[in-house]
Amino acid sequence: MFGLGVQELLIILVLVLILFGAGKLPQVGGALGKGVKNFKKGLSGEDDKDEESGKPTDPKSK
Repeated sequence: MFGLGVQELLIILVLVLILFGAGKLPQVGGALGKGVKNFKKGLSGEDDKDEESGKPTDPKSK
């Protein structure tokens, strides 16, 4: 359906470089990676159990 060849990918890369600049690409990539990681974590249901229960984790507070 989306047959992207080498020429199309190079054009997309050049457009991304123009829009974000070479200095911002690592930041954009890192943010995108963190977003994907959090999305996958949310789908699998691996949330922190301490935050969901609302109970303090410190045993001295009882």
